[in-house]
Amino acid sequence: MWALLVLIGAAAVSAHLQDLAFDGQKVFRVIPQNDEQVEIINSLASNMQVDFWQPDSVTLVRPKRQVDFRVGADKSFEVEELLKESGVEYRVLIDNLQAALDAQFDSKARTTGHSYEKYNNWETIAAWTADIAAQNPDLVSRSVIGETYEGRPMYLLKVGKSGPNKKAIFMDCGFHAREWISPAFCQWFVKEAVETYGKDTAMTTLLNSLDFYVLPVLNIDGYIYTWTNDRMWRKTRSKNAGSRCIGTDPNRNFNAGWCSVGSSKKPCDSTYCGSAPESEKETKALADFIREHLSTIKAYLTIHSYSQLLLFPYSYAYKLPSNYEELNSLARAASEQLSSLYNTEYTYGPGATTIYPAAGGSDDWAYDEGIKYSFTFELRDTGRYGFILPESQIKPTCEETVLAVKYIANYVLGHLY
Repeated sequence: MWALLVLIGAAAVSAHLQDLAFDGQKVFRVIPQNDEQVEIINSLASNMQVDFWQPDSVTLVRPKRQVDFRVGADKSFEVEELLKESGVEYRVLIDNLQAALDAQFDSKARTTGHSYEKYNNWETIAAWTADIAAQNPDLVSRSVIGETYEGRPMYLLKVGKSGPNKKAIFMDCGFHAREWISPAFCQWFVKEAVETYGKDTAMTTLLNSLDFYVLPVLNIDGYIYTWTNDRMWRKTRSKNAGSRCIGTDPNRNFNAGWCSVGSSKKPCDSTYCGSAPESEKETKALADFIREHLSTIKAYLTIHSYSQLLLFPYSYAYKLPSNYEELNSLARAASEQLSSLYNTEYTYGPGATTIYPAAGGSDDWAYDEGIKYSFTFELRDTGRYGFILPESQIKPTCEETVLAVKYIANYVLGHLY
């Protein structure tokens, strides 16, 4: 009992340390109008710690494209003065990050255990993967596809009615540690599958005819770190040789135009591409699994936040995929499905032209491996809360996203190859 109290005390202290960490930090949105104003953002980033929320690196800042970034409490006044002085159009998206962080836990579901309408920590998600499989043995099975840098098992759920030579759709969540709405969606999707099987005709058909491989969290070490140490952490937690900086951006670590555009060769940067493609145990485990199941996996979906986008290849180059017309109309129709519920507007298109070029992403890699239906979702919102979407938005976000995923899955089922 005493040891437990000590542990709880230690956890409370670390939570409390984090509680104060973001007090007074601000998130700004600026729209640089010309190269000169882009230069101002560049110089700002080189003179102080700037955490770019969107785009995810200073190198991707362009005229007339909005930029969201976070700065420390001690720097926010200085930044605001500089922006005013230089005539850069800006607004404060989040005035006090700590207040927004406290407000994200606004769910009515205050259970101590797992809940689909709140953010669950890794321990809770891991237990849930075992429970959901145990409770639905005819629909869900759990396996381990590898382990993380820190040695944690990477759980994969296979969802579907068992049958001979079924094709599959692969979906992953939790690439970037701070995008908490992403793992919440993978959990919700599995819940939706098991709860509506046998009731909803569309879902029943999908699960009878296809398997869904669902990886609830890819970057488990990073996700845990956002709960214990730094809510704004993005990368993995691996050590980098010759650097004191930790981690690689898992979505810059795939062998698809690796480390060319929109990624960094510097280990301290948030878009660091790693020492080589698949240098991270997590990305290697994912890639190995997909390679081993290439004959069955017919679609790849990867869930991120934020921006309300539905993207398809390519991101590592401005070229279009060979089935561009098909992917574009599928993305359009899926976005329409999504917005039919709460009128949430999504933008869709190829990654590079729709947002910005970024090499080494899992969607481009999967596509180049021969999976011709490959999509990245960027879930809610468009920046009001950004990565710290309140729990009260989990349900509507997941409900609408399920519609898009079901639409894509149904299309894939009708167009197997």
